[in-house]
Amino acid sequence: MSLKERFTALCLPFTEDRHLISRLWQEIETQYSGKGRYYHNLFHLENMFQELEGVKNVMKEFVTVSFSVFYHDVIYDASSKSNEEKSALYATERLGKLGVHQTIISKTSAQILATKQHQKSDDNDTNYLLDADLSILGKEWPLYLEYTRQIRKEYSIYPDFLYKPGRKKVLKHFLELESIFKTDYFKEKYEFQAKENIAAEISMLS
Repeated sequence: MSLKERFTALCLPFTEDRHLISRLWQEIETQYSGKGRYYHNLFHLENMFQELEGVKNVMKEFVTVSFSVFYHDVIYDASSKSNEEKSALYATERLGKLGVHQTIISKTSAQILATKQHQKSDDNDTNYLLDADLSILGKEWPLYLEYTRQIRKEYSIYPDFLYKPGRKKVLKHFLELESIFKTDYFKEKYEFQAKENIAAEISMLS
C-alpha cells in the first residue's frame, strides 16, 4: 500500500470529501519532499509504517498512531527548536477539517509532542511510535552510516565546529537513557546494535 493509499484509507471513515483528503495528502507530500529533506522525508514515513506493521495488532489505537506518523515531522526546519510544536498544531488543524474525533486529535497532538524528548510514556501506543521513529539507530552499520550523512546534510547550515558538539550531545543523551527503545519488541530488535552504532559515531565525531 502506498503512503497516499494509506492516508486516504485512514481519512475515509471521517469524511466523504475525497477532494479534501487529496488536498491534505498533497500538503503532506509537498512538506516531506521539501528542499533539504535528506532524512526526514517520505521514505522515513514508509520505514516507520513498515516497522509498526509487526505490532499494529497489539496497539490500542493504530488510527491515532498512523495520523501521528504522517504529521510528526510535517514541519521540519533544522534551525528551529519548535518543529514538534508546530507539527502538532498543523495536525490539529488538518484533522479538525477532516472531522476527526477530538479525542483522536488530542492524542495525535500529544504523540507528536512526545517525539521531541523521546521519554518513555505511560501510553504504550506512544512508545511504539517513538521506537519506530528511532528504529534507524539500530539498523545495520551501512544503513546507519548513510543516515548520519543524511542528517549532516540536513544540518549543512552549521559548520563542523558547531555541528559536531551538538550531535555528540544528542547521541550521548541516547546512551544515558536506561534504554533507547521503550517497548520490549523494539528493544529486542534494535537496542544492542543501536548502542554499538551510536558509540561508533561518537568516536568518528571526536
